Amino acid sequence: MKALNYFLAFLGGAAAGVTAGLLLAPESGEDLRSRIAEALRKRGIRLSKVDMSELVDEIAEQFEKKQQDTPEA
Repeated sequence: MKALNYFLAFLGGAAAGVTAGLLLAPESGEDLRSRIAEALRKRGIRLSKVDMSELVDEIAEQFEKKQQDTPEA
């Protein structure tokens, strides 16, 4: 009976992990750019495609730097 409980806990954890992975998976670059552009437009900021690309690249660089600076648990 104890082995069955461990197996069910494992399956529950695996299902939760898969669900979290699907919900938190990064969007495609095009989708991300569209969401950023829409958020900026709502605030009255208009950017060209080149400016948007540069902004997204800058955000990505800062995010990667932050990830590297953060120690893993």
